[in-house]
Amino acid sequence: MKPDIHPNYVDAVIKCVCGHEHITRSTKANINVEICSNCHPFFTGKTKLVDAAGRVDKFKKKYKMK
Repeated sequence: MKPDIHPNYVDAVIKCVCGHEHITRSTKANINVEICSNCHPFFTGKTKLVDAAGRVDKFKKKYKMK
């Protein structure tokens, strides 16, 4: 690698709104995020299947699924 053309690679702290912190390495020292794997509904298992106007039933009926 050529000298003096690459950015500094430092320890970085990623902070989520929920208070969870993760330490990694990056070109930025502090990174703030709104949602992380600790509080995201997909990863916490709190996701819900929202059936808006019977779309799931309509799909199953259309393709003859049980």
